[in-house]
Amino acid sequence: MNAPNASLTAGPTPADLTLDDVRAAAARIEGSVVKTPMMHSKTLSEITGAEIWLKFENQQFTAAYKERGALNALLHLTEEQKKRGVIAASAGNHSQGLSYHGTRLGVPVTIVMPKTTPTVKVMQTESVGGNVVLEGETFDDAYAYACELKEERGLTFVHPFDDPHVAAGQGTVALEMLEVKPDLDCLVTPIGGGGLISGMATVARELAPNVEIVGVQAGLYPSMFAKLKGEEMACGGDTLAEGIAVKQPGHFTSQVIAEKVDDILLVDEPELEKAVSLLLQIEKTVVEGAGAAGLAAVLDNPERFAGKKVGLVLCGGNIDTRLLANVLLRDLARQGRLARLRVTLQDRPGALFKVMRLFDEHNVNIIEIYHQRIFTTLPAKGLITDIECEARDAQQVEQLVQALREARYHVDVVELN
Repeated sequence: MNAPNASLTAGPTPADLTLDDVRAAAARIEGSVVKTPMMHSKTLSEITGAEIWLKFENQQFTAAYKERGALNALLHLTEEQKKRGVIAASAGNHSQGLSYHGTRLGVPVTIVMPKTTPTVKVMQTESVGGNVVLEGETFDDAYAYACELKEERGLTFVHPFDDPHVAAGQGTVALEMLEVKPDLDCLVTPIGGGGLISGMATVARELAPNVEIVGVQAGLYPSMFAKLKGEEMACGGDTLAEGIAVKQPGHFTSQVIAEKVDDILLVDEPELEKAVSLLLQIEKTVVEGAGAAGLAAVLDNPERFAGKKVGLVLCGGNIDTRLLANVLLRDLARQGRLARLRVTLQDRPGALFKVMRLFDEHNVNIIEIYHQRIFTTLPAKGLITDIECEARDAQQVEQLVQALREARYHVDVVELN
């Protein structure tokens, strides 16, 4: 992938991140992070048409790969820097990894998070010793404020991605993946600021030069994609993958990606939701939106990955439980296993009972019923009834709707956006 302009700002360059740096990081952090499993998924392989290998980084102590880079950066600090403490801006996972290992090493850690960060990530960061400051709506707002606090308090800034020490730590993921499956055809990796894929690409280009390296970004936050394509693209919105919702990618990481990454794909919210749901249903593993981005890209581009041995990093599992419940229910609705039918009735005794008999005949379970008599354009003796129901599949719902219409009821299926 070629950058349109190679003259990026001064600072670290790809030459500051080598395979030897990643190997040194692996030795440095060994025993302090989990060497997570990498396993073949038979069912996901059947669904996608590719040979899917999953790296379960959601099984780290803080449920994300970010521990690797954070710890490697901490172990490079001087004694004076350790005493003063460190600061970072993070959407969540970097903050937890830095706080956990900083506390373990006796280094004070201050974390600035966007106010939109899921509560679970704030609570988990505080539970492992981080001092959390909430500021701004996006990562970039939090980053600017963290830079101010750094100067005020004399702290060392540990960047979540745009740092060779951090990227070297993240690259240890690829070392472990290629140790288990050295003949992978493709690595598909989420991109926010680019630290993970920079480290992994550095390893792969040396150990497996023929492997294709593909990055994935949320369609609402195509920052690295746009930067390297030389395009202006809108960047913002409520994405399920808030862990990779970065408006300004790293200067250092964009150079590495331009040099070593083959392609970047964009995935939209329905694909992210489907991937999160599939991983829970099939692999019995919880991932956040960013952690499911790689699978979402494979599902969305079946011809591109057909027949290939594909390594996917499940990079994090910190998702709010209520949000996860919503994702699962929305996925059931897309499959047609949950439905909402809007039925027009006459407001008279027995009207609803007659409709219920048809649900019973078609073995469709009723979950909720909502009546609307006032805010409607129907005559005063009419009402609209929304019925949420559960069926075996979409075909069973279609058969019920047909039966209701044959019984001369006006029925609409309320579609999921």
